[in-house]
Amino acid sequence: MGTVDIVPDIHGQIAKLRGALDALGWRRDAAGWVHPDPERTIVFLGDFIDRGPENRAVIHLVRDLIDSGKARAVMGNHELNALHFHASHPETGQPLRAHSEKNLRQHASFLAEFPVGAGETREALAWMRSLPLFLETESFRAVHACWFDPTIDRVRTLTEGGVLSEEQVIRTADPADELYQLAEEITKGPEHQLPDGFAIYDKDGSRRNHVRLQWWNAGARTWPDIAISVPFMDDLRDVPLPGKMMARTYPARERPVFFGHYWLSGDPVLQAPNALCLDYSAGKDGPLVTYELHPDEESLSPDRVRLHEIPG
Repeated sequence: MGTVDIVPDIHGQIAKLRGALDALGWRRDAAGWVHPDPERTIVFLGDFIDRGPENRAVIHLVRDLIDSGKARAVMGNHELNALHFHASHPETGQPLRAHSEKNLRQHASFLAEFPVGAGETREALAWMRSLPLFLETESFRAVHACWFDPTIDRVRTLTEGGVLSEEQVIRTADPADELYQLAEEITKGPEHQLPDGFAIYDKDGSRRNHVRLQWWNAGARTWPDIAISVPFMDDLRDVPLPGKMMARTYPARERPVFFGHYWLSGDPVLQAPNALCLDYSAGKDGPLVTYELHPDEESLSPDRVRLHEIPG
């Protein structure tokens, strides 16, 4: 395996993607995509659509790289949401994802280019469904939001190489179905109920008794250690985690895992010696952050994180 460029959530920001590829040495000639290192490849971490204005251009470029044999990709939650938004339940005829004001707003930039029911839309959705929920090599792992071995193993058993069938896409929209829970964890990240008497308040002031977890934090020992996206950490009591929670973190001995999804800000950092989130809000006003994974790399290095300036 040659060097691999790991590229996270793009969200319709074609200028950022083109700028990053150019800075990393990628060029397209008459024969397809090339790099000075002929063994070099790319892995995309999903969320190609929504938010940014140029969904079509992003999809076209990513597919072109994949068709040239230079890239692979996993499905993000925005691709899964799109599959649900544009499909109807075979029995009720209702959209698998409600066409609510909130969902329409979130999906607006995609709909501006890919109207519901259009032939081009159906073709783009068929490509999205072809994306696996995870990738794994002997050297590394890639997933959109969370790698938990039992969850990945179960999906591996139920699907063909992590790719959902049309029937399974329908099942991932049903909260009562096992596949819904599996896909939610992989594409959106795990949450866990707080102990009795615990509660937090989100950024909107709503009271919640669940928190999203830093599943990569094998050193977590208390609730403040493992919680993420909690506006007021003082809401969490500094008490030990139950043993079953500690067993759900990513083992320090495992191969490196790359993911996106979490809309981080500030200077890029490693989440663990073997875990790295690369999503620094490129879908809005943040930079596109990539990682240059060298062959046989056993532990991650901050020196190989590439922060690409936002085009002016």
